[in-house]
Amino acid sequence: MTLSLAAILAESARRYPERDAVVLGPSRITYARLWEETRRYAAVLREQGVGPGGRVAVLLPNVPDFPRVYYAVLSLGAVVVPVHALLVAREIGYVLTDSAATMIVAGGPLIPQALQAAQQAGVPLLTVLAPPAAEGEKEAGEKEVGERPLALDRAAAQATPIDSYTERAATDEAVILYTSGTTGAPKGAVLTQLNMTMNATVSANSVIDLTPDDVILGCLPLFHSFGQTCAMNAGFSAGATLVLLPRFDPAAALDLLVTERVTVFEGVPTMYIGLLAAARADDRRPTLRRAISGGASLPMTVIERFAETFGADIYEGYGLSETSPVATFNQQVFGRKPGTVGCGIWGVQAAVAAAEVEGRIDLLPLGEIGEIVIRGHNVFAGYLNNPAATAEVLVDGWFRTGDLGTQDADGFITIVDRKKDLILRGGFNVYPREVEEVLAGHPGVAQVAVLGVSDAVQGEEVCAVVVRTADAGALTEVELIAWAREQMGRHKYPRRVEFVEQMPLGPSGKVLKRELAKGL
Repeated sequence: MTLSLAAILAESARRYPERDAVVLGPSRITYARLWEETRRYAAVLREQGVGPGGRVAVLLPNVPDFPRVYYAVLSLGAVVVPVHALLVAREIGYVLTDSAATMIVAGGPLIPQALQAAQQAGVPLLTVLAPPAAEGEKEAGEKEVGERPLALDRAAAQATPIDSYTERAATDEAVILYTSGTTGAPKGAVLTQLNMTMNATVSANSVIDLTPDDVILGCLPLFHSFGQTCAMNAGFSAGATLVLLPRFDPAAALDLLVTERVTVFEGVPTMYIGLLAAARADDRRPTLRRAISGGASLPMTVIERFAETFGADIYEGYGLSETSPVATFNQQVFGRKPGTVGCGIWGVQAAVAAAEVEGRIDLLPLGEIGEIVIRGHNVFAGYLNNPAATAEVLVDGWFRTGDLGTQDADGFITIVDRKKDLILRGGFNVYPREVEEVLAGHPGVAQVAVLGVSDAVQGEEVCAVVVRTADAGALTEVELIAWAREQMGRHKYPRRVEFVEQMPLGPSGKVLKRELAKGL
């Protein structure tokens, strides 16, 4: 069986050639044009050695070049490694090295960090949206090649498009999404052609019920699994229009919702809170057919206020990078239960198992609290180069999510807590262990524990509890936060630091974070 995620764009270009695929500001790009430009990009990438099975890192904001590069890589039978746009060069370099990426494509303001990372990893950098070469400076690819990276977009304008996409086996790699682990280093979740294609088409056809007449506001980052699958891949699969917003701003988002006649809004809770705030200063209202939320639990008050303000019900869902990502959803066919994350999507089973039992899956009766487990076409192939971590989560044909919840008689899942010690800040996963390891590198930090604290805007905020070293002097919260900001992604560094004389420890010497949380 052969299958390519690139077929999503190719097929819609064939079926809906003159429909708008992507809109950014005044620029409107049809499906036919987007697919042709994608094939031009692919021609340049092929000249640079990209082929079946190769891995290409992509570090781009929400601009039309994201789908151009994404589907160009896939059309060559290669694997996309999306890079989180908030990472710093050191973190990007790790992703490049761990994934064995052959190159990185970066654009606009993300180019400087990508250049440092590419040099660190020893791989070439290709750019889009880079300023033209200065007078006397040669573009890469010209006769006298200097240090300037190859401008993929400018080279593609002169290239002959490839004919079509390369077929792949359904089990071949399509996308590798990096998700930080509780034990430190980020892990690459390997998603197959089948994982990604099925998740996109099922999301389009039976979860969001998209049609070619729909207009989706693309304010979710496309490097993130939510935006990538539910907005871009699902949207293109249905022949819908994706209106891009490179950086979420509530007022700008509300304006686009109205002026572009958006019918489907997809966001994380912080975006819904922001839209409600913007609506107080702007009385215009869009005609939304559907509102989709994921990434973190949405407060019931927000659901109710959104329905009152915008006249649209919010449908909540649940998933992880390892599940492509959509696993469960409130779907129209089964009805909607606010406060739950719905039931398993088509072809996917969700259940609750005994969280304390290792090495096997013991399913629990309905209503009991346990670990949410998933099985189906959406479950990833495993963690790249990490069979031990893979074996921990793929058990008896199920994927152990690490999240705790309950299931009712109708199959609807309610998230109760997280088994994994992670923080959900603004819809992004922040893993305390990774932040702790970075902060421990500060000379004034003797001991550190990182935990999430409730925040009205971000849902959870990153808080570091620190024991100073004896010679740290008067190390302050402001100083440590400023230092941390330079060392890690903007979604990760702590916005709050509390200093203590000593940590509360359990019998095994483990820091008792629950005790710390009581004092915050």
